[in-house]
Amino acid sequence: MTASTLPPSGWRQQALLHWRMTRPAFLLVTVSAALVGIASAASCGCGFDLPAALATVLLACVAHAGANVLNDYHDARNGADAANTEGLYPFTGGSRLIQQGQVSEADTRRWAAMLLLLLIPAGLLLAARNGGGGLLLVGAAGLLIAWAYSAPPLKLMSRGLGELAIAAAWWLVVIGADYVQRGQFFLIPASLGFSVATLVACVLLINGVPDAAADSRVGKRTLAVRLGARGAAALYLWLVLLAHGWLALSVWLLIPPLTALWGLLSLPLSLAAAVLFWRHARQPQRLRPAIALTIAAANVHALAMTFPACSSS
Repeated sequence: MTASTLPPSGWRQQALLHWRMTRPAFLLVTVSAALVGIASAASCGCGFDLPAALATVLLACVAHAGANVLNDYHDARNGADAANTEGLYPFTGGSRLIQQGQVSEADTRRWAAMLLLLLIPAGLLLAARNGGGGLLLVGAAGLLIAWAYSAPPLKLMSRGLGELAIAAAWWLVVIGADYVQRGQFFLIPASLGFSVATLVACVLLINGVPDAAADSRVGKRTLAVRLGARGAAALYLWLVLLAHGWLALSVWLLIPPLTALWGLLSLPLSLAAAVLFWRHARQPQRLRPAIALTIAAANVHALAMTFPACSSS
């Protein structure tokens, strides 16, 4: 039975299915990144606009969700998810809903389009209320990355540029969240966003290793495919050290406040993940703990910088 011939179900079941298509477990890192930007503005005495903050978090999550659904559609079209029998669900290999026959490719394409197109009027309203032209630039860049990450002709993830695109997207989340509150671009959120974005890129890098064999078979030249498992593990360690080293250096340079050093609480998690990644790089099925630690590190890093900043504002 195909998705198009499935019997109709109630709206609750349909809503749950559409929610699952967004891969909601991964949206927490977007919430965490947005909170960094909001806290950055609040700690500088720029005030706190709760409705605007909630709208910022919601729109960032919708953008992330739309990109996830669009990625599932294109990975179904190119055969990557169908070929992926070695992924570590729910971390890698997509939502698997198309492959399980619960939704069709057409359903997935429509849902991705709805989510991403919703951002245009919502973003315009938020910009008119709080952000102005700068926020429109951030939003347009974010939409471009969400599309270009998996959609042809750019297909950044298939060209080994997925990690760079992801880092740019989450850097923009921090900058944009600060901009909504502050009303202008500022150096501090750009500095804080760099370390957050780098650790989020690490999530994509390690997730690419269990998927590398399937990706290679369908012509997706992801960074994990290009570098190999051990090369990806070496780059992962370098990125972890870069993220935490930059945070320490930026505080020493007096860019963010001293409380930003709480973000270093993620370093033990990142180093533990790096050790496990290197040890099991050639045994992708054993990377689940390292992937979980990587996701935890990105969230801890962001949240550890957020709450001290909020309490000091």
